[in-house]
Amino acid sequence: MSNAPITEVLDAVTASNPNAATDRPYVWLDGEFVPKSAAKVSVFDHGLLYGDGCFEGIRAYGGRIFKCKSHIDRFFRSAERIRLTIPYSADEIDRLMRDSLAKNNITDGYIRLVVTRGVGSLGLHPFKCPKASVFCIADKISLYPPEMYAEGMPIVVAKRPRIPIDCLDPSIKSLNYLNNILAKIEAIDAGVLEALMLNTQGDVAECTGDNVFVIKDGAVVTPALEAGLLDGITRSFVIGLCEELGVSITERTVRLDEVMTADEVFLTGTAAEIIAVKSIDQKPVGDGAGEGPVTRRLRERFRAVLKSGAPED
Repeated sequence: MSNAPITEVLDAVTASNPNAATDRPYVWLDGEFVPKSAAKVSVFDHGLLYGDGCFEGIRAYGGRIFKCKSHIDRFFRSAERIRLTIPYSADEIDRLMRDSLAKNNITDGYIRLVVTRGVGSLGLHPFKCPKASVFCIADKISLYPPEMYAEGMPIVVAKRPRIPIDCLDPSIKSLNYLNNILAKIEAIDAGVLEALMLNTQGDVAECTGDNVFVIKDGAVVTPALEAGLLDGITRSFVIGLCEELGVSITERTVRLDEVMTADEVFLTGTAAEIIAVKSIDQKPVGDGAGEGPVTRRLRERFRAVLKSGAPED
């Protein structure tokens, strides 16, 4: 893998997006498509002022929206939990995402669906915002450099813990990501792109943007939701793949020492898909070769399912 500074790696990932300096992609914003340069929200929007809103990151493969219904269902559940009314039906949300893909001539790409509380006063009061704002971005994404998928990626353990469930329920996919961002900064400062986050009890929760899976003696374990993590759509899909392939899979409390002594570790996420971890805090995972046999088997099955037609349920 390249030894280039992490800022150069990040710049290269950004440069891989051909739409970065143009008016594309066209963004669906409150009922109409506008060019990227005109896609703006008010400075009085509570999504900007307070992180008051919800989002979904969604993949499209071959013109099909991966786990579309699951994402839309979670979108509405998140909004309901913060008592935010989405001014569109589930069918209308489905339609505007497909229209966004078509408008931007994208068959394989990434969708960012967002609802904000909308314009309101400078106070915290959420119900002084008369109407929520919804926008949808359909574009290309390259989260990690391609060589990391071949060689595995190094990560670190963040010093900053996850916010406890009692303080902010992680099942709400909210716009408030500062906890994750501060841990991400720790990773970048250490020269890597991802950090493993523990909960306040010291147990493994998730990474800054991905769920984590640990393999020992061929058996897979992943932290239970009670550890304080997002119930990832790709996480759930990979658990299903394990069951389909006859790979032992358990959701339970995972200790940090289990991760540090694992045979294999991999991460899952909408943008990341499945990616192996080759080292944690500079300590090799397993033999340090990167992707192990169980991770490879799951990733290959994942790709095979997508190639045959990404499930939209």
